[in-house]
Formats: sequence, C-alpha cells, structure tokens
Amino acid sequence: MTDLMLPDPSPAIARVAGASAAQRKAHRHFLDGRVHAASGQWPGAARAYAQAASLLHDSAYALAAAHAAIKAGQPRDAIERLRRLRAAQPTLTLAYTMESLAWSELCRDDEAVAVLQALPAEAVRDHSYHSQLAVGLQKLQRHDAAVPAFLAALALKLDDAMSHFRLGMSFKDMGLKAEAAECVRTALALGLGSSELAARALMVFLEREACRWSEAETEVAALRLAVQRAPDDAPLETGAFVHAVLVNDALEQRKVATLYARHLESSVVPLPRRKAKTHDGRLRVGYLSADFHQHATSQLAVQMFEAHDRGRFEVTLFSAGQDDGTPLRRRMQAATEHFVELRGLAPAQMAAAIRERGIDILVDAKGATAGSVMKVMAYRPAPVQVNWLGFPGTSGARYIDYLIGDPVVTPLAHAAHFSECIAQMPLCYQPNDSRRALPQPQPRAAWGLPDGVPVLCGFHQAYKISREVFATWCHLLHALPRAVLWLLRWNANVEAALTQAAVAEGIDASRLVFAPLLPADRHLSRPGAADVFLDTWPCNGHTTISEALWVGVPPVTVIGETFAQRVAASLLHASDLGELVCTDAAGYEQAVQTLVAQPQRSAALRQRLIAQRTQPLFDGTSFARDIEALFERMWQRATAGLPPEHLAAV
Repeated sequence: MTDLMLPDPSPAIARVAGASAAQRKAHRHFLDGRVHAASGQWPGAARAYAQAASLLHDSAYALAAAHAAIKAGQPRDAIERLRRLRAAQPTLTLAYTMESLAWSELCRDDEAVAVLQALPAEAVRDHSYHSQLAVGLQKLQRHDAAVPAFLAALALKLDDAMSHFRLGMSFKDMGLKAEAAECVRTALALGLGSSELAARALMVFLEREACRWSEAETEVAALRLAVQRAPDDAPLETGAFVHAVLVNDALEQRKVATLYARHLESSVVPLPRRKAKTHDGRLRVGYLSADFHQHATSQLAVQMFEAHDRGRFEVTLFSAGQDDGTPLRRRMQAATEHFVELRGLAPAQMAAAIRERGIDILVDAKGATAGSVMKVMAYRPAPVQVNWLGFPGTSGARYIDYLIGDPVVTPLAHAAHFSECIAQMPLCYQPNDSRRALPQPQPRAAWGLPDGVPVLCGFHQAYKISREVFATWCHLLHALPRAVLWLLRWNANVEAALTQAAVAEGIDASRLVFAPLLPADRHLSRPGAADVFLDTWPCNGHTTISEALWVGVPPVTVIGETFAQRVAASLLHASDLGELVCTDAAGYEQAVQTLVAQPQRSAALRQRLIAQRTQPLFDGTSFARDIEALFERMWQRATAGLPPEHLAAV
C-alpha cells in the first residue's frame, strides 16, 4: 500500500476545556484505534476509528477509519465511507487517493484510476496522488501515461525509492530494459529494505535482457555474495527465478528458493491440516496458476487438461490470472469440468476456496515466477501439494511435497538439489499439444533471410543469451563463413547490443538477422526456415525447444547440472536425438558444424522429427495417463499414512 500521511484530528479535542462528552468519547475511540493499529490489529483499529467517526464528523477520523478498513481487508467499507467524504469535501485529495487504493485492493484498477482522474482541477496533487495514479496506470498497462505520472511523483519527492523502482517496471514492460535497470539501480542506492535481494536479482535480469553483459556480471557477483552471506533459514524476499535461470549452482539455487519460500510462509497462518483419506468417488486434482491464458504453460498443457480421465479424476483449474480473451483462454476454460476464477482474491481467500472444494492433490503450475501464487500453497489447502512445469527448479518450500520431473531433468542422483521429493514422469516432464497449429512453410525471403546459405536460429528471450553463448555463436559464424544467425528482436535494446558484440568479434553486422515478435500461431511457421536451432545455457530453451522439434528443426544443446540446463536434453532424449546433447561448448560447436556440413543427415533428421508429431512427446493424451499414474502413487502413499518419497519412473 502507498505510504499515506494521515492527518491528526483537529484540534486535539481531548485537551480542550470546552470539549463535549461526544468529542471526548470520539477521541478515546480514536486513541484505541491507534493502539490497535500500532500492533497490527487492523480489524480492531477499523472498528475503533469507525466508532470515532460516527460520533464526530471530522475528516481525520473518517480517513483513519477508511485506511484501517483497507488494511483489515475491508476495501468496500472504505469505498463507501470515502465516497461520502468526497461528496462533502470535493477537493480533499487524500480521500481520492485512498479510495483509489481501496479499488486497487479489489483488483479494480480501472476504477482506481477513474477516481483519481475525477479530482477537481483546483485540488492540490501531492506526491501520494501522483504515485497512486502512476501505479494504477501501470497495472492497466498504460505505460505511456504511467511514466509521466511517476516523474511527477519524483519531482515532489526525488528520494522515493519505490517510485524509481516502479518507473523501471514501466520501462521494462515498454521493452526499455537498460533504462529499467538504471531505475532499479537508483532505487537500490536509495534503499529498498527487505526487498533488496529481490531487486538486485531483478537488476541482473534486466541487464541480461538488455545484453549488457559487463554490467550483468558485476551485479550477479554482488547478488551471489549477498545470498551467500544470508542465513540459510532466514525468511527473505529473493529472486528465485533469476537464480534458477542465470546461476549455474544447483545448491545455491536451492538456498535462494528456500529463503523465498520461508518469506512467503512467514506471514501465513496455515489452515488446519487435512489428512489424506480414501474416499468414495474420483481423485480430486487441482491445478493453480496465473497463466491460464495465452502463455507458454497453457500452450504446453492444454491438451493434457482436455485428456484427463473424467471417470477417475475430478480436475479443477484455479485461475489467478487475467482473462485475455484469446482462443487459448477459451480452450483452457473448456478443458476441464471446473474452471474457478480466483483473480482479485487474497492468498488466504484463494486457499479457503481450494480447501472448500476438497482438493486431494494441488499442483502449483506457476511457482516463483512473475505473478506467483505460491503463497497460497503455504496455507496448505490440500493434503498433497506438488510443484510442476511453471518454475524450472525447486520451490524450496517445506509445504510442497513433490516436484514432477523425469529421469533426465531430475535424476534421483540430484535429489540434494531439491527440497521436494522427486516424482519422475517416464518420458519427459513437459507436456505438449498435438493439436497446436501446424507450421505453414514460406520462402526464406518472406522472413528476410537469404537463400542458399546455412541459417542458424536462436529464437530465445534475450536474458538467456550470455556472453559465453554469444561468443560460441560467433565462433560458429567464423567456422561457417556463409551462415547467418537468426535472432528475435526481443526488446528495444537487444538488436543494437548484439550487433555491436558481433562486430567486436569480427562478424559483419549483415550476418545477423533479427525477427520481430509475432503471435504464437504465426511464429510457429518461422523456425522451419532454419537449418539448426541453437540452444543456450545455463538456461536452455524450454517451450522454444519443443517448438523447434515440432517444426522439424534439429536443436543442439549443452547439458548441465541444474534443472534449467537439462530441459532441452530431456526433450531431445524423448525424441530419440540424444546425439545432439553435448557436454561442453566445444562439442556443441562441432555438432552444429557437422549438421551444416551434412545436409542429407539434416534433412533426414527433419523428416524424422516431422514424423514424430504423432509420437508420445507431442501426445497430450498419453501424457495425461502418465501424470495420472504418478498422482495415484502419491495419493496411495499419503492415504497409507506414509511420508512423501522419491518416485522413480516406471
């Protein structure tokens, strides 16, 4: 919640000789409210302040009552009170700002902005007003308007760390990653308190998205040192995702995830534990995520959801994310018997809704990624809780029992890397959709590519392209002097940064071809124009490798010790292409050069991959049967009163 400067009642009526009994009583209630507020007892504070406001129509009492109601999780009560106050005092800026906050608590960002924009022109617009307006516009993705609002807030309070940070988040969403990183750097210099580790991780990520490798390397070293100094069991807000994808140390990843998981549970009072018991009827499985719309998670898993055996499993999707109106969202809504909207609810309310449905096994398909709902899991709404698909690594949470992997991505020999017990799928942990769009081949010229030359494709998010990876790609361009490198224009910084880096390696800028971002169905028609798909490390392509396999382009990868650097290997082994899994950069370079030098072999691989579109890797129905068998094994142990254990693939 935005920091607000609440006024004291005027005058201090408890000390005025002529104060009435009602005035004195009102002030006593007000002081009681302060005591409750100071100890974090916001429901009690809200009641006390409301009693004061009912006795004395002083705006300070009304504002205090509204503020406490918001903090107590009663935003609608606050809105009703603040509307009356605005009607009585149309230029009282704080009433507008506070009502906007109340609408924000209800996830009604449109109303939150509209209230602020209704403030009369003659009213004073202070720092809190501009800050709240900027945040509301940002949530509505109206970044062109949010940026000047943040700048107006900073003009009134230049040392406001959170406004610098949030301004950076608008720049981030506008594709200006380098500018965003500078804003976060300023915020850190001003001080972000307990959020410092998470902000440092975000700055590393932004620098990597901008492909500013020197800055990223400096910042990741500082981040890792801070993490290593942190107590192992502290509840700390951290950037677990950044560590999972950019730091090549599985045990350090586990520590960061554990710190974050403890941070989430530190403010949670778990629900009474529900024991696993056998019951009549189907096994009740719930999947929780904020990504049940046009997102990689839904692209991969939708056919699996559609294929669940409704005779044996009652499946519910708990959606905490937006309805983006896309065909994939509609398909997700129709995929299971129950699609429950949780967006706008607090984590405790989400947990209560899940508990009410009697879910036996709850799967977090989001993890510690943007828009995380992992805090819901800390309430322990289900007897068995599972981490799967959304996050490339361990949750670090003692309230999550299993991590679903496979023999390649999570070998049992790596058990120490994970806080959960490993539950292995027999083929690959990643589902796929055989009903996805088929690529529509087009001439290379349609994609801005030259004919008759080798095309090396690296369609990755920019953060995955490290200095080492890009240097390896440049080595390949030197070794293959006719080849071109085909990349995504992922943000506003990446083309200039990578072109400059290539020129520094002696590569002509014309040999880099940048492709714009396209909708998923159109994008799938592009990679097929390439000869080889180049993977990245220490974070592999995940969905992108599935896409390459689907369109028939052989990917080459480097396997490592962390989850994120084993996903491509898992997909390749599932496609019977283990020979394209390398153990180091030298082997990777050799494998790519061999594919380019042997066009007949490459053509045969392409035909084999296209023929495999009907094989188990892309069969969501087959995947559903395998994951159902894994759920039954988990449930059998739980109902027998046995603790979770590693479940090897069978």
